[in-house]
Amino acid sequence: MTQEFTLNGEPVTADATADMPLLWVLRDLLGVTSPKYGCGVGVCGACTSHVDGEARRPCITPVSEVVGREVTTLEGLAADELHPVQQAWIDEDVAQCGFCQAGQIMQAVALLARTPDPTDRDIDELMSDNVCRCGTYTRIRAAIKRAARR
Repeated sequence: MTQEFTLNGEPVTADATADMPLLWVLRDLLGVTSPKYGCGVGVCGACTSHVDGEARRPCITPVSEVVGREVTTLEGLAADELHPVQQAWIDEDVAQCGFCQAGQIMQAVALLARTPDPTDRDIDELMSDNVCRCGTYTRIRAAIKRAARR
């Protein structure tokens, strides 16, 4: 079955069943590697991507839910220069192992779109479902605040 949607600004077609998780369509069929498989049940946030600008978990999102919609992954976040959140991640030296960071960045971008000047509480609440095994939460918060100032 053919599934059509926009991925990082480009129309794509995937030969996938309607119930195939978007994560597998992105990674296995379309070669997009930033969303990571972490838990497979929408708990860890390693796969966080955007659907029409909202943070979603592709591991629990059937591809049929994104037909005709815009899906954005870390690869599509910035065109000519880094997104302010990506630059803040570099400036604050956030990544340690890096496994969760694409999902963390995508969640942070969605957070700042809704709350441009977040408090620590806002950040803690909206980022709490993204797990970092290395515990870089303090640097994540600093990077989000830095990006908000830009």
